[in-house]
Formats: sequence, C-alpha cells, structure tokens
Amino acid sequence: MGQQKVTGKKDNPAKPYVSKVWVSDLGNGTFKNPVLDADYSDPDAIRVGDDFYLIASSFDAVPGLPVLHSRDLVNWRIIGHALKRQPPFDHFSKTQHGNGVWAPAIRYHNNEFYIYYPDPDFGIYVTKAKDPAGVWSDPVLVESGQGLIDPCPLWDEDGKVYLAYAYAGSRAGIKSVLAVKELNAAGTKAITAGTLVYDGHETDPTIEGPKLYKRNGYYYIFAPAGGVSTGWQLILRSKNIYGPYERHVAMDQGKSVVNGPHQGAWVNTQTGEDWFLHFQDKEAYGRVVHLQPMKWINDWPVIGIDQDGDGIGEPVLTYKKPNVGRTYPIETPAESDEFDGTALGLQWQWQANPRATWSFLNPALGALRLYTHQIPDSARNYWDVPNMLLQKFPTEAFVATTKLKFTPNPKLENEKAGLIVMGMSYAGISLRSDKNGISVVYGICKSASQGKAESEKVIAQLPGKEVYFRVTVSKGASCQFSYSLEGKQFIDVGAAFQADKGQWIGAKVGLFATRTSKINDAGYADFDWFRVTQ
Repeated sequence: MGQQKVTGKKDNPAKPYVSKVWVSDLGNGTFKNPVLDADYSDPDAIRVGDDFYLIASSFDAVPGLPVLHSRDLVNWRIIGHALKRQPPFDHFSKTQHGNGVWAPAIRYHNNEFYIYYPDPDFGIYVTKAKDPAGVWSDPVLVESGQGLIDPCPLWDEDGKVYLAYAYAGSRAGIKSVLAVKELNAAGTKAITAGTLVYDGHETDPTIEGPKLYKRNGYYYIFAPAGGVSTGWQLILRSKNIYGPYERHVAMDQGKSVVNGPHQGAWVNTQTGEDWFLHFQDKEAYGRVVHLQPMKWINDWPVIGIDQDGDGIGEPVLTYKKPNVGRTYPIETPAESDEFDGTALGLQWQWQANPRATWSFLNPALGALRLYTHQIPDSARNYWDVPNMLLQKFPTEAFVATTKLKFTPNPKLENEKAGLIVMGMSYAGISLRSDKNGISVVYGICKSASQGKAESEKVIAQLPGKEVYFRVTVSKGASCQFSYSLEGKQFIDVGAAFQADKGQWIGAKVGLFATRTSKINDAGYADFDWFRVTQ
C-alpha cells in the first residue's frame, strides 16, 4: 500500500457535477455516509499518487465495470467504463439479469492499471489500461470455469503473482471457502490448480469477496462473511500465502444502523491515514458505498470506531474527511443529462450489449433520439427487453423528470416510449401509438422476473406529440408517476408503485422506446433532457 507512482487522471477538466439530492461532503471538513448513496456493489479501490480510483460490479449492464475517480475519497465522479461491450458478445446481446460482471478488483502494477473480474458462468478475466479514464484492453480469460468469483491479485516481492478468489455455490456446488492460485508473471494466465486456504463453514459462512494485501511480512485477506445484509468484515493473516491463516473480525454492525457491512477495499492517504470503503445492502436502493476510518493495532486492522474496546469496529455515519493534504471541490457522480453533447452521460447503461440502431445523440437538436426497437419474441415483459436505457437510483428520495416528443411510424400501432422504474417488478409511464393517435398509458408488472404479464391502463389522449413525464421517489422506494402537457402542473397516474430490487442490484430508472412489430423503419422519441431534482 502507498508505494504506487503518480499516474492516471491528474485533473478533472469539466465543471464538477453536484447532485441536488445527495452530497456526502458536508462542507465543514466532515462527511456523511454513504459517500455514494447509489448501487456501486462490491466496491474495490486503490490510490495512485494523489488519485483514488473505485470500480464496482456491473452484472449485465453495459457499458460495464464503471470507473470512478476521487481526490479525497468523499467526492467522486464517473470517468469511464472498462467494458464497452461484455463478452461473449452474443450471449450478452440478450438480458442476463444477475449474470456478467461480479465483484472485481483494481490494482496498479508496472505503470498499468489492472482489473480482474469474474463472470460466474465463464471464468476470471483481466483487462488493462495506462489511463483508467481511457480505453481498456480486450478482456483476457485468466482461468475458465464456472463458479470462480471475486478475484484479487497480489504481486509479491519475489516476482510471483497470486490470485485470491472465492466460489459461487450456484455454479461451483460449493461456497464458504477461499482459495489462492498462482498466475504467470504477466498476470494473464493461471499456472496452478489453486489451493483452498480458508474454510468458513463453521465460523464464517458465505465468506466471499477476498481482497489480498501484504503488510509487515503478513499476507492479509480481507473478506466479508455471514451474508450480504447480515454479516461482518473478516480479516485473515498468515506469514505464508497458502496459510494457515489466523482470524479476526475487524468490523460488524454493532449498535449502528449499517447492516451487514460488506466487502470493500483498504486504501491509505498520502499522509499515512488508513481508510476502508465497503457497501451496505439497502434492498430496492441497491448496495451503497460507505467510507470508514481504519487503524492498525498489533498488525490487525480495526475498521470504523471500536466503541467498547473489543477490537471490533462498527460503522460511522459522520466523520472527519480524510487528510489528503488539501481540500477539493464538492462533486458527485452525474445523474441529470441535458443530451446536448455527442455522448451519453456516463451514468447511463443498457440492459444488454447495445446495437447502434437503438439511439442517436443529435447535438444540433440537443436531444437523445431513441428509436423503437422490436421486443424480442421470447420476451414475456420488459424484464426481457434489452434496449432499456437505465441508471441507478441516486439516493432514497428524488424526482426524475424528462421531456419527450414522440414521432411514431404511421404504418405501425403499439409503438411506445417513456419513463420506467425497473426491477423484478417494474412500472412505467409512456406514450403509445394506435389508430386513434397517441395515448398516455401507465403500465405495471409485478413479479416481472417470474414472467408475469404487464397490466396497462390508458390515462388520456395526447393532443400533440410532446409530454413531460415524472416519477417522484419517496423514502421506502415508493414511486409516484405523473405527466404534464406544459411542464408545470403534473397529474398523478395510478397509485404509488413500490420499487423492487433487481437481481443482485437495486432498482433503476430510465428511458425506453419499443415496438411489437417487425417493419422496415422505426418510429422514435426525442428526449430533450432528463433531470434529477429534489
């Protein structure tokens, strides 16, 4: 830790985006948790010089493997994605809820950034980049196999390269164990079969997410155990990479409200402070990221604040900001998008590998054009539709509003475009074309992930082609949809919808344009902007 050279993103050229709904930096030298109140599941992070980089699981969302940058561990921005499309490409051209990129690890070695990520159905991949905000290399399969998850590398002083990992019971038929295998010098291929180094069945069930470090002659494995929403943060240490490992609990929920403080990353500052980033499962809101102080006592880390002196910390809700030598501007990941440029905001992800014909950014118009795309014949509802353009819920309470103009294909009926909250159950408000013109419709699909049919209600006929759609999300993930013809007075549609989590993720909000028929041209919707406010 702390031995890296300075490289990577040196300055944030654009004006910092500041959320209207959640800011962790309190502006007085302190911060409140979560530092990212959005679904950045399984975070891993490193410091390189004065820069901190964080990555997270992305499952089937594309682009995948989001890369975030910070100078102080509190203020973050999205700077790119390591996966522009997810391999195997044909496989991920269809929705693959819960599959794809599971818990990844980011490291810096030999003036390059490495990300190791697992796909539980295909194996462990590595991708590299000189600039984490730039283009990452095509993923290389380090080890093929089902159920190999949560990889983390370590380059040892003797030149050997090790990889710690876990097993997904759903694919491997075993879980609650951790293993280590050796890689070639390039870190691109496994050269040993792997050795189990810890069995958590008795004391640490569902141990997973190992992060591998070396300090003061000890190999350390930081790993959560006991379950995502109910567990604790475990530390293992040994003088030998293959064990035996001693065990210590570094953090649990204690008397705090932060349940199951789950896997994350140890980082240190240039001034010698130690910190730990981890996630908390908040159901429909996903897995949000907290920042905890950390200190070493007798070569064991204590994470959070040890209230009773038993060597086990518990999470803090507010704390002084990390000392990184100076103060940086307040900044948060982008949420709103005016659609005025030539690229989508980095917060947007599709529900599968995208096709070029799904969308068009028109800077002259200052709008995002979504073309209606035919719903797959196999789709039972929108859960199975790949061209959903979505982003994470930014916090517990917010309002998302969009303005759109709908131009359906006159040869078609039942083209739709609108605003949706997507999860295992979903709801959305849209414009739908039929022989009588354009209608405002409200659809709900409970238990969509189980193949249930969507129910739809016609709300009103639209006198023109333009409309404003809004969803107001209240604490508890209650979602009230509404519409307006002039953008001022909004009319509620239906009762409030209870947002539902997705597969290993939180609910998402976003835009869509679909049709049910095959024809030689598409209708389209021009979205003028998408804004997240209080």
